[in-house]
Amino acid sequence: MSSTWLTTRAWLLMLPLLAVMIAVIGWPMIDTVRLSFTDAKLVGTEGHFVGLDNYVKMLTGNNFQRALVNTLWFSVISVTAEMVIGVLAALLLNQEFYGRTVLRALMILPWALPTIVNATLWRLIYNPEYGALNAALTQLGLISEYRSWLGEPGLAMAALIVADCWKNFPLVALIALAALQAVPRDVISASLVDGASAWNRFRYVTLPYLAGPLMVALVLRTIEAFKVFDIVWVMTRGGPANSTRTLSILVYQEAFSFQRAGSGASLALIVTLIVTLLAVAYGALVRRTAGSAA
Repeated sequence: MSSTWLTTRAWLLMLPLLAVMIAVIGWPMIDTVRLSFTDAKLVGTEGHFVGLDNYVKMLTGNNFQRALVNTLWFSVISVTAEMVIGVLAALLLNQEFYGRTVLRALMILPWALPTIVNATLWRLIYNPEYGALNAALTQLGLISEYRSWLGEPGLAMAALIVADCWKNFPLVALIALAALQAVPRDVISASLVDGASAWNRFRYVTLPYLAGPLMVALVLRTIEAFKVFDIVWVMTRGGPANSTRTLSILVYQEAFSFQRAGSGASLALIVTLIVTLLAVAYGALVRRTAGSAA
């Protein structure tokens, strides 16, 4: 059987999938690009061609710049915290102790919860009137009165980051724990015989095995954090005073709340471009890390 026929048959087998992808992804993307160059409303007229006006308006507007800063702040802090906590949890659960299997199973629960459920639970915990956090801190004497954790601009973003870390650090921990299982025991034993300290064992023995998997976790979590929407929308709606409004929230508000389909489409494409650039950059970094490890 010729290679040409095999290639042709492969394309024929993929045609149904390609047709679905074009219908579900391709055409909406093309229509979004078309809308981004118009002043179309969500309901009503199709709008008129305005060129790059929507892009200029979005990129130079205070709303976009503040939402970008909020998104970067959320992404950097939450992903960094998740990586650190995840690695520490993996190192702990890699040790042999009674009940380790139960703890490993329990650790998966936050990650297994739907994000909407997780966000609702944390919104109840942060409730200023009957929230568990206020009750616990008051009884411990750490605060003198109940606080509105999601109602103060200086606290709302930190509260969101805590909720997001609790939800997603198990993913990093599971990836790191799987990598730790691959570390040869004889290498660890040799480092103990040589008198290496715990830090040196981690730095020179364990970390090289963790580098590749952790880079994959970093890529996944950074991209997900940068386009975060659901947990922010459920807990704060982007408030108070837009202090937690991320780029995804801004896209939703621009397109659906304000019904400006044209500018909303342009903003969505800007966010898509930023996420794509992040994915490409991280992909190159992962390949370089894998190449150096090999």
